Amino acid sequence: MHDIRAIRENPAAFDAAIARRGDAPVSSDLLRLDESRRAKILAAETAQAEQNKASKEVGAAKARGDEDEFQRLRALVSEKKAEIAQMQNEAKDLDALLTDQLIRIANLPAEDVPEGEDENDNVEINRWGTPRELDFAPKEHFEIQAVQNGMDFETAAKLSGSRFVLLSGGVARIHRALAQFMLDTHINENELTEVNGPVLVLSEMMQGTGQLPKFGEDSYQTREGWWLIPTSEVSLTNIVNDTMIEESYLPRRYTAHSLCFRSEAGSAGKDTRGMLRQHQFEKVEMVSVTHPDKSDDEQKRMLRCAEGILEKLGIPYRTVILCTGDMGFGARRTFDIEAWLPGQDTYREISSVSTCGDFQARRMNARFRPEGGGKPEYVHTLNGSGLAVGRCLIAVLENGQNADGTVTLPEVLAPYLGGKLTLQLDGTLAK
Repeated sequence: MHDIRAIRENPAAFDAAIARRGDAPVSSDLLRLDESRRAKILAAETAQAEQNKASKEVGAAKARGDEDEFQRLRALVSEKKAEIAQMQNEAKDLDALLTDQLIRIANLPAEDVPEGEDENDNVEINRWGTPRELDFAPKEHFEIQAVQNGMDFETAAKLSGSRFVLLSGGVARIHRALAQFMLDTHINENELTEVNGPVLVLSEMMQGTGQLPKFGEDSYQTREGWWLIPTSEVSLTNIVNDTMIEESYLPRRYTAHSLCFRSEAGSAGKDTRGMLRQHQFEKVEMVSVTHPDKSDDEQKRMLRCAEGILEKLGIPYRTVILCTGDMGFGARRTFDIEAWLPGQDTYREISSVSTCGDFQARRMNARFRPEGGGKPEYVHTLNGSGLAVGRCLIAVLENGQNADGTVTLPEVLAPYLGGKLTLQLDGTLAK
């Protein structure tokens, strides 16, 4: 959420920043609403002072036997009381309206974010690895012979409809191994704290990280009112929701492996083949809560954590910084990591690493108390995929495919697969 005081101080800069995202200027509307709200608050305070003064004079009028003045003052006190209540309610309504408008405005992009309209305007900043030169026509993951017995879309559709998959045998084991490998790497090497949190959260938690109120159609809500998390960013970031922490507590670095659920609203016709875009998927998430002065460095650190997973797996990738038109609602800067998929002959997103500044913290009221004293400040929050497990499975299968239809798996997965690094034609694993 945005700070109305900052908008008040420099409305032109605020409008210029949101214009970079392609949004229309809104500062004048916000400031008119803010002025009305403040006027009501001032009027209520003035009336309260008048009521207090009259209340003191009531007793004096009674003591001196001035019945007319006594009755006049009593009526004035009663009148002011009703007037104050009305103005306070009006100020409260205006404050709620202002807050509702502020939380619907996207985060302001960082100055170094390139301007652009869509993914075509993203800027590549890094590339790692060289795609294998294959002497056969590469297949997409679901076409590889060794994979077909373990990746069942028809049965999943019978169970749940489209955009679901049923994994079994060796493929299911590889999927599980990848999640375990990611978690162990983040815990043992990257010093993140593992968390196993709820996948059902309250509306306030979804609002805290920016999924509500504007993007409710992208997620699923139960009859009881809980929301299924679109990513464990929601659960992890909201650990500090409505919390005052000590500066020495920072930074906090979390990781979690969880189921994720997305309605994929607006994605009709996109990636309908295979398991690239699903309603239910798994992800290993990273979340950091930091001091404002450290958040840019923390984003670079998180990016390296995610890139390191792909490097250990031997998957070629490229890293891009998203342009203003392609960034998510809550991000002020986002790096996407795209893994090489030979079956599609292109790079596809496998991780996004974003810094949100104090945008989420203001929504959550998450602050820290400076060590040297002084006014509490909002923390900065960051999130990133480390990685999307299903998409990583796709990358491993496609990059490891062989001409005979088998798949050779990365050496780093050996401890998780009992040393079996070949997915055979019948879908079982072998050494």
